[in-house]
Amino acid sequence: MSSISAVVPFSLQPHFNKTLQQFTESPLIEKVYVIHTGGYTSSSPKCDGIGPGSLNSGSVLDPLLKRIRGEYLLLVSEPVGIDLGQFALSRFCSVAEETNAGIIYSDFYEVGSGVRHQHPVNDYQVGSIRDNFEFGPLLFISVSALRASLKKYGPPSKTSSAGLYDLRLKVSVDHAVFHIKEYLYTKAVDSVQAKGEKQFDYVDARNAAVQQELENVATRHLKNIGAYLKPKFKRIPSSNVKYPVEASVIIPVRNRVKTIAEAVDSALGQQADFPFNVLVVDNHSSDGTTEALRRVSQKNSSVKHIIPNRMDLGIGGCWNEAVSSEHCGRYAVQLDSDDIYSDEKALQRIVRLFRNGDFAMVVGSYKLVDMQLQEIPPGVIDHREWTPNNGRNNALRINGLGAPRAFRTDLLRLIPLPNVSYGEDYRIALRLSREFQIGRIYEPVYLCRRWEGNTDAALSIEQTNRNNAYKDMIRSIEIYARQKMNRKR
Repeated sequence: MSSISAVVPFSLQPHFNKTLQQFTESPLIEKVYVIHTGGYTSSSPKCDGIGPGSLNSGSVLDPLLKRIRGEYLLLVSEPVGIDLGQFALSRFCSVAEETNAGIIYSDFYEVGSGVRHQHPVNDYQVGSIRDNFEFGPLLFISVSALRASLKKYGPPSKTSSAGLYDLRLKVSVDHAVFHIKEYLYTKAVDSVQAKGEKQFDYVDARNAAVQQELENVATRHLKNIGAYLKPKFKRIPSSNVKYPVEASVIIPVRNRVKTIAEAVDSALGQQADFPFNVLVVDNHSSDGTTEALRRVSQKNSSVKHIIPNRMDLGIGGCWNEAVSSEHCGRYAVQLDSDDIYSDEKALQRIVRLFRNGDFAMVVGSYKLVDMQLQEIPPGVIDHREWTPNNGRNNALRINGLGAPRAFRTDLLRLIPLPNVSYGEDYRIALRLSREFQIGRIYEPVYLCRRWEGNTDAALSIEQTNRNNAYKDMIRSIEIYARQKMNRKR
């Protein structure tokens, strides 16, 4: 019979004792370690307290891992109630033995406000190195794989917030991470943070120290798998292409009649010492957007209203239509159809940076606002985690690079965007940063308006999973490409 050591974070909530009781009564679990911040007293001879600290602290993980017994380690990574399903622990053990995986995780049910629903999670890929990959609150780890990984790649990182992330990455280098597509337990939650708030956590300036720890861990992992890139960049190849204007503001749009006029006005209101135009790619709108754009383009020749012949285009495909157009300028600059620039000098600042550096791409910063242009939390999103020395490595950990994004048109014509409506910008940024330097503007030049019409508003679990799986796939491709490039060197 397999033996398990369980680790549970202490909580004052009523669910803690119920969860703990399940573990102490299971014949498969021989020891339970309770992680606490102080004040915990063991109520069972099967339990030991470890602290003060958290499961993400290296100072807690190191002594914990030295004390664990058994073949497997069951980690409860969140202070939530866990209700194990029928024969759940046996199922974890049998799959671990049959697959020889280093880490096992499963789908789960979630109960909140008295309602239970299914919570599927994604398969793990080599590109699933983002620190917020969702395993669910239960991780089942092979102790032999864990000890072999720590012996080869070093002890738990001495961090306060990235210890579990560090362990997971080290185990994943040489051991499979296996997803059981079965609902093996139920997670009880008191409240669920809204996705609209949660998606910006990693760029909140208050989390800067935590982000630095996570970056350090991710960078070591990239070195361990041969995907780390030194801060040495290729020069941008020269181009003899003649462009009709210096810059084009590109606005892909579909059914944004409420916001498109303001976006176009914001682009036309830019003041620059060079000629520019506005390319609006109207992806067969049906709500009056097409008619509004037709009127604007008839009044102003700088607005090019492009309606693609194809009916199968996503946002990336619309960008490709604009970039390949005869109207496109030397630099292609992003503006979403429901956003506006922060002032009339935004375009000038972006092009000036291109002219002053050898950049394939320039990324600005933006401010989150509501439809009345009032700032909303967390405010300015400047992605200061992107540094000249390590930005292109850290980009594989985070979920985006910021906005507005601007590109050298000649490079985009050689490396088109994928024809999708999520992650297309992230993919091209990773691809370009593999070889070339990316310029950054850390002050807001863009206002990102949050409203119910945003494409990422109120996403279902299934859609969120598809989006995350797509970006993980992009990271996988990029990691393989960088490993190949490093081997050639």
